[in-house]
Amino acid sequence: MSASVIERFAPLFQPKTVAVVGASTTKGTALPNVFIRRLREFGFEGAIYPIHPAAAEIDGLAAYRSLAETPEPVDYAYIAIAAAQVPPLLREARGRVRFAQVISSGFGEVEEGKELQEELVAAARAGGMRLLGPNCLGIYTPRGRVTFTEIGPRETGNVGVLSQSGGLGTDIIRRGLSRGLKFSGLITVGNCADLGPNELLEFYLADPQTKVIGMYIETAKDGRRLFEILRDARAAKPVVILKGGRTQQGRMAAASHTGALAGDDRVWVALSRQTGCVLVETLDQFIDALLVFQTLAPRPQHPTRRIVLFGNGGGASVLATDFFARLGLDVAPFDRPTIERLAALRLPPGTSIANPVDAPVGTLQQDDGRVAEKILEAIYGSGRPEALVMHLNLSVFVGRTKDEVLDNLVQAALRVQSHYPGQAHFMLVLRSDGDPKLEERKREFRARAVALGIPVYDEMENAGCALAALAFHECFVQARSFLSSGARAR
Repeated sequence: MSASVIERFAPLFQPKTVAVVGASTTKGTALPNVFIRRLREFGFEGAIYPIHPAAAEIDGLAAYRSLAETPEPVDYAYIAIAAAQVPPLLREARGRVRFAQVISSGFGEVEEGKELQEELVAAARAGGMRLLGPNCLGIYTPRGRVTFTEIGPRETGNVGVLSQSGGLGTDIIRRGLSRGLKFSGLITVGNCADLGPNELLEFYLADPQTKVIGMYIETAKDGRRLFEILRDARAAKPVVILKGGRTQQGRMAAASHTGALAGDDRVWVALSRQTGCVLVETLDQFIDALLVFQTLAPRPQHPTRRIVLFGNGGGASVLATDFFARLGLDVAPFDRPTIERLAALRLPPGTSIANPVDAPVGTLQQDDGRVAEKILEAIYGSGRPEALVMHLNLSVFVGRTKDEVLDNLVQAALRVQSHYPGQAHFMLVLRSDGDPKLEERKREFRARAVALGIPVYDEMENAGCALAALAFHECFVQARSFLSSGARAR
């Protein structure tokens, strides 16, 4: 089954031949022309076939009159022409196209286009291909060197995403890039006239390159099948769902966007509880959750609950303690042995050692930041946290301390982590006041931290929501394992 799914979708994620329908001989800014340029810039090494009814050449490439006339069969066809022209084009393919993505709109998302969408699906089947869309932007697959968006990481990663919105797919790639996400692929599916979330979910679950799966869904045509796929997967990979159309007003917006008929919100909540998929509320939470699963290995043997906050926070730590508590995460004061170990370090006045551990910059810059190793060694050795969040207000570091202090703080944390393998998740919060120079320093430091396998967040609330997503997955897997072992015992 897995091998079959992977083989079936290989031409989409790693195409060797790409056809582009709708490129102009005169307008280099037309969307298909831009797509050709992005293919080249992204390093696509296969054949590119522009399809045009009259031109002999487009952008230096030999053009062909139809999909049936290309020198080789087409793995992936990018189609951006008037809606009414698409069905005849697909019929003429004569089984020589494997996947066609229809960018054009004017189909099932509007009342007058519903019949045309049915004709489109029938034409795709007659032409022997699978259909993505219509009304979507394209695919982004670093392993295949194909992209519909200008900016995106080139490195193949472990995050597989499917999105029913092309615009949101662009946001996920661009925002994900800035936060350190690396993708195994992102596929936009638009109206889901043929291919939809279910089959792509099956691919990502089988795909060894994909470690965590993200889904933006407005509707699932076969909700029962979606439930069965997730149930049978048994949370083997984390699945994060951002559901559009969860309110009455949202359902109306979804209907006008992709022609979707979104289900009752209670159904999606039940789906999450019964299958272990993580249901999030916002795009930021979606990206934050994908990042935590990309960088941290879930530990269902002891799900995350006990949290230690360490950094220069003051009031921010107090607010974070409240926020974490509302998420079911416990920032509890240390017991006496841990307090005594920290007190024995004789840290400067103004340092709080109760949890949260609040250390002013004067404390953290002792020994150029290496003091953190002594503090964390005491915390890990006695307090036994299940996650530690180091939070640094960069405005009091940059320009006031040596450049290496920040690096030393993180390296100290990593050394302590290595002394206690498997005990606690470690994440970093880099807070900034928005100053452009500070933001640039933050981007540089974030990139270095992510390269070390550390998820980095902008605020404590972002880190809390990500940890809650991780804890939910861990608890589900633990409960599933317990129930399975109980059934075997009987």
